[in-house]
Amino acid sequence: MALPVTCDEAKSTLPDAWDFKGRPAVRCSTGVEACERLTTLGIAFNLVTYLTETMHLGRVTSANIVTNVFGTSNILSLPAGFIADAYLGRHLTITIFTAIQAAGVTILTISAVFPNLRPPKCAATSPYCVPPSGTQLIVLYIALYVYALGTGGLKSSVSGFGSDQFDDTNKQEGHQMTKFFNWFFFFTSIGSLGAATILIYIEDDFGWPWGYGICSCAVVIGLAVFLSGTKRYRFKKLAGSPLTQIAAVFVSAWRNRRVELPEDSSMLYDGGEYEKKEKEKQELPHTKQFRFLDKAAIKDPDGTNMVTKWRISTVTHVEEVKLVIRMLPIWATTVMFWTIYVQMSTFSVSQAATMNRRIGKSFQIPAASLNVFSVGSNLLTAPFYDWIVVPITRKLLKNPQGLTPLQRIGTGLLLSIFAMVAAALTEIKRIHVARSQGLTSDPTVVLPLSVFWLIPQFFLVGSGQSFIYIGHLDFSQRECPKGMKAMSTGLFLSTISSGFFASSILVSIVDKVTGDRKPWLSGNINQGELYNFYWLLAVLSALNFFLFLVCAKWYVYKEKKLAEED
Repeated sequence: MALPVTCDEAKSTLPDAWDFKGRPAVRCSTGVEACERLTTLGIAFNLVTYLTETMHLGRVTSANIVTNVFGTSNILSLPAGFIADAYLGRHLTITIFTAIQAAGVTILTISAVFPNLRPPKCAATSPYCVPPSGTQLIVLYIALYVYALGTGGLKSSVSGFGSDQFDDTNKQEGHQMTKFFNWFFFFTSIGSLGAATILIYIEDDFGWPWGYGICSCAVVIGLAVFLSGTKRYRFKKLAGSPLTQIAAVFVSAWRNRRVELPEDSSMLYDGGEYEKKEKEKQELPHTKQFRFLDKAAIKDPDGTNMVTKWRISTVTHVEEVKLVIRMLPIWATTVMFWTIYVQMSTFSVSQAATMNRRIGKSFQIPAASLNVFSVGSNLLTAPFYDWIVVPITRKLLKNPQGLTPLQRIGTGLLLSIFAMVAAALTEIKRIHVARSQGLTSDPTVVLPLSVFWLIPQFFLVGSGQSFIYIGHLDFSQRECPKGMKAMSTGLFLSTISSGFFASSILVSIVDKVTGDRKPWLSGNINQGELYNFYWLLAVLSALNFFLFLVCAKWYVYKEKKLAEED
């Protein structure tokens, strides 16, 4: 999908963008090719089933493997974003890590094809299943973590590269960038829908080799489509290492910690006329917050007249570091949402596996396909927001974007609380049916309770994801310094990984504390108290929501902050 830029203005080049040959990008001859990668969430949605039924791993172990793998994929986006910003650029980073992702999925496909790379099937007459050997586990982990590495590198740059296609100083393109984030998420959800329906059906009915093989081919096709648009992309100049810049500001501030700040901020180092001319579009005026960092820009404090980045920083560099610091509390308060989100691919799938999933007499919904309701709410929420919510809130709130990014994040956090309340109530009903029917001893028995009771929790989490993902992505890209977009995306994605790891830690703690006597997370889900785990998540999410409100009230948007200082 291309988002066109009209040529009502005179044809002009962009000040900080180039085409694929290194020439200044012309506003009307280059633009967005929203080449959406076909996602491989068929792996994520059904991985618990593969690990428990094919690899014969325990339910808690399988849930933790899923959260650790996909948590790792997101945390790796942070160093990958650093590499993209400082050395490779976003286009080359996307190309390299997509190829790595394809290699990981290919290894997983191979392990599913060859019988000696997985344990034998469980005997129908025996409850004992042969566990996987050391070699089989090694191949499995190599496949999953190579896949995680590729996914993390790809995620670190794909949204930032999309935003690079817009000049946010141009009013029309700035409005198009807002639409881009909505539709970027929408088309990603289309891929997720295919994963939650077609791929899971193929994996369950035709076998894992077919499902994983399709995922591998899809990644290769996605890379080919992405590369086909190279001639139309805009490329931004590498801004150097953002982490080095942040470290240099703190080192310079610490070095000058005993020096008095000048009362007049104009006395701080601005980089000189040449540097100001080179970075005219990125220059930021001085703000009064975090004044300790201003000491990094004190001119010649020791009389040496030495100008190096480790001795003195420009006001703009200091202000860029201040921007990142202001964003950190918002990033931190979104972690809890992703802790809740991952339950849809672990314990909610386990719930679905015990419930009546038949439609008619012949068709049975795969347990992991319940994620289709989460993806469906993604697809409904994005256009609903763009076509209905934005026009209404634009008039009520006098904001051209509709809801602000922080308002969207807050809406997502609120929906996640309701999702866990719905999940707890549904689990109470499911357990009541199992106990009243005397069916608690066999975890494989199908309870006389429709799986559609799980729809509210999937739908609420999906809607919350739409609000929080788009809002947080927009927040990260708009508020971060221009030279730190990939790193900012990496920080955003690291909140997802932190949520996944938090889930893994929380599951382990709950499993250990509740023990074998009255376990919340029993290997036999019908003998556990999963509803208590959902109540715990609801309470933690509510506390986190109030903390977010405090942080959001404290935060001042970059444009408003700079306008106030001016």
